[in-house]
Amino acid sequence: MTDTIGTEPASTAPADDGARLRAEGLTLAYGDRTVVHDLDLDIPDRAVTVIIGPNGCGKSTLLRAFGRLMKPAAGRVLLDGRPVHRIPTREVAGRVGLLPQSPVAPEGLSVADLVARGRHPHQTWYRRWSSGDEAAVAEALSATGMGDLADRTLDELSGGQRQRAWIAMALAQETELLLLDEPTNHLDLAHQIEVLDLVRDLHLTMGRTVVMVLHDLSLAARYADRLVAMKDGRVAAQGAPAEVLTDALVAEVFGLRARVRVDEETGVPLVIPLSRHSET
Repeated sequence: MTDTIGTEPASTAPADDGARLRAEGLTLAYGDRTVVHDLDLDIPDRAVTVIIGPNGCGKSTLLRAFGRLMKPAAGRVLLDGRPVHRIPTREVAGRVGLLPQSPVAPEGLSVADLVARGRHPHQTWYRRWSSGDEAAVAEALSATGMGDLADRTLDELSGGQRQRAWIAMALAQETELLLLDEPTNHLDLAHQIEVLDLVRDLHLTMGRTVVMVLHDLSLAARYADRLVAMKDGRVAAQGAPAEVLTDALVAEVFGLRARVRVDEETGVPLVIPLSRHSET
């Protein structure tokens, strides 16, 4: 059980036993510097979980551990009840898709070639490219609206189109779990909405379990089924956005004076930051 911050209630109960991905007593470190401390967290199955928190609080590090890219200093990550670091790399890649911050591709790579790389976990010396791989790539391109741009190089695309191409690659892996580290990074507002709408559509139509790291609190509230707020490598609060996002939590976790109101258009919390010039 984690502690909530502030005077207003925020749910800290773990997800139900249907969680396929979970952290138990997880501690993550870079050398002598511990970034995540003894963390317990269940990821709800077939839901969109958004992790929020200030820079350096351990959000991206946690996502890397979930994707088997970082070995715990203590504790463990479980995937369907099995320690993820004891599962073969290829098997994990076939079950968990991870899109890191600012991914890099070779110069001149086409969208179709990038998306086809999502099929690599399914390739072995005895199983080469097949009609099933071709169909998975075509479906991923269609789902992300990138079919007409398949022959374009990534260099020719807008920021939003590039992000959709990377998400298409993750989809082509045909994993049930998608881990997205700041998928709206460096995008303008219109492209942020475009990418987040796409992620939500993929969840609703394909039943994907999605874990995202986002910085914009209002967008996190709009697109999350469940919010996880982190501070100093620990879970400060978790639950439905309306339970987690409060004036007190934003002040304590982010060191920011803000007013949290209900957005009349969407019915979800809207975070209004206050500057030092704002009236109290």
